[in-house]
Amino acid sequence: MNMDENVKKLLKEQMWYLATYDQEPNAVPVAFKDVTEDGKLLVGDVFLETTLDNIRKNGKIAVSVSSGSTLEGYQIKGTAEYVTEGPIVEAFKKQVEAMFKGAATAKGALIVTPKKIIVTTPGEDNKKEL
Repeated sequence: MNMDENVKKLLKEQMWYLATYDQEPNAVPVAFKDVTEDGKLLVGDVFLETTLDNIRKNGKIAVSVSSGSTLEGYQIKGTAEYVTEGPIVEAFKKQVEAMFKGAATAKGALIVTPKKIIVTTPGEDNKKEL
């Protein structure tokens, strides 16, 4: 899926919220994240136990991001896979260990493949799919 540059920009600048579900919804903020050139979303796993349990059961995820100052926001729905080794995981390990001064580490990473992007902007009814 080709991702709009406005979506990528907001994803790089703001905190993300991941939503998954099994028997009940689960939402969690994430700080260790990135967007690839081809529009995949990467999330470092530090404290994602329930999220990972839900991903293993159905593979579905939604990522929400917004700007408090402009009220621009996006919801990205897609599928996720979990990896425990490779350059993505190593990059997150370095980030997490530096921030927590060795007290925590990244155990792996989610790779999210977007299937649908929904945009919400202030003003008239502007909820639409990209």
